[in-house]
Amino acid sequence: MTSHKQIGVFLYDVNMLLLSRLFTKTSKESAADAGSINADLLTRAGFIHKTMAGVYSFLPLGLKVLRKIETIIREEMDALGAHELLLSALSPKEVWEQTGRWEGFDALFKVPAHSSSSQATKNEYGLNPTHEEVVTPLVKHFVQSHKDLPFGCYQIQTKFRNEPRAKSGLLRGREFGMKDLYSFHTDQTSLDQYYERVAEAYRQIFKRLELADAMYYTTATGGTFSPFSHEFQVLLPQGEDTIYVNEEAEKKGNRIAVNKEIYKGEKGFREEHAAEAANIFKLGTRFSDPFKLQFANQKGELHPILMGCYGMGTTRLLGICAEFFADTSGLIWPASIAPFQYHIIPIARSPEDDTFQKALAIAKKKKDCIVDDRLDLSVGQRLADADLMGLPTRIVISPKTLEKNSMEVKDRRTVTLTMQPL
Repeated sequence: MTSHKQIGVFLYDVNMLLLSRLFTKTSKESAADAGSINADLLTRAGFIHKTMAGVYSFLPLGLKVLRKIETIIREEMDALGAHELLLSALSPKEVWEQTGRWEGFDALFKVPAHSSSSQATKNEYGLNPTHEEVVTPLVKHFVQSHKDLPFGCYQIQTKFRNEPRAKSGLLRGREFGMKDLYSFHTDQTSLDQYYERVAEAYRQIFKRLELADAMYYTTATGGTFSPFSHEFQVLLPQGEDTIYVNEEAEKKGNRIAVNKEIYKGEKGFREEHAAEAANIFKLGTRFSDPFKLQFANQKGELHPILMGCYGMGTTRLLGICAEFFADTSGLIWPASIAPFQYHIIPIARSPEDDTFQKALAIAKKKKDCIVDDRLDLSVGQRLADADLMGLPTRIVISPKTLEKNSMEVKDRRTVTLTMQPL
């Protein structure tokens, strides 16, 4: 049954938003400290608000986009057979000391605990930038046998990193959303196979986000974890990463590249700027060893469990999509993640006009609509706001269109205008 709510004299359902009732506002002017295309457009369109450097609040429209991105990711992770959980945001200092990362992880926020005067030293906690130190001892509590393996578990959660220079809007922040998946295996073959399955699931996510044609599977350094890792880099003119695209592979339909960090100057590669949207690592026993995460084989012999980790930035993807699809007029959302599908603008003098009532009727029929009922604003400002907010389809209802029993429809991406019957 459709849920309804009464506001003033208007009756509308939950799939329709009257723009006058939205407490947030759009802005014509860019903030002086926007610092990036994504932050500028998302802030001006009323999708996010900057709390401080590297930290943003998600407003109603921005949150709807973020939740749709999370839903796509969740569906593909569930299709892998991975189990969703939600791990703690805080962790004890001891687990980070156990892996050697209390001092070795530069971006770790360290939080002092409440202490009484009788305590000789203060306890400290880590505000988690990643969750290997939490998930590994958790799995140890439940998994001891080869019969329990392999499996994967994932979460979608806020992370915290003490970045020395937060920049690029949502692309590099101190607080951000992330999906992290961890897998656990008895042997290298099992890990390798799962790694490829995750890579394919990631490709499907980028396809659903309409980013597949701009995404490159990029070989990168594995840091202290492994000889190499793989990043999923999306081409962006202002992206902070430099990648080198393999042009021969690209001609054959394989979108692969190498990160600047490991590029050796081979011929046949093209330099591009890009933004990292996701990465995957084979951790091996890097975290199993410190926590003695082991399994017993069929003979009862103990062996370390092999691990993989697979990250994808949810808020970062929102920023990438905002920047990648934008034009000079504003945002352009793919239908799969747009906060609403239709932006309906009635050109009327009052809510009682036939034009306005017809617009409401169309909105109720189509659903998933924003209706711009701000009749006190100029038509030009309302049309500009529609372009800025970037919904896939704009519909204008006016006395002139009603005379022809039609409506003006604009495709936001192609910018084509058509007259369609009501």
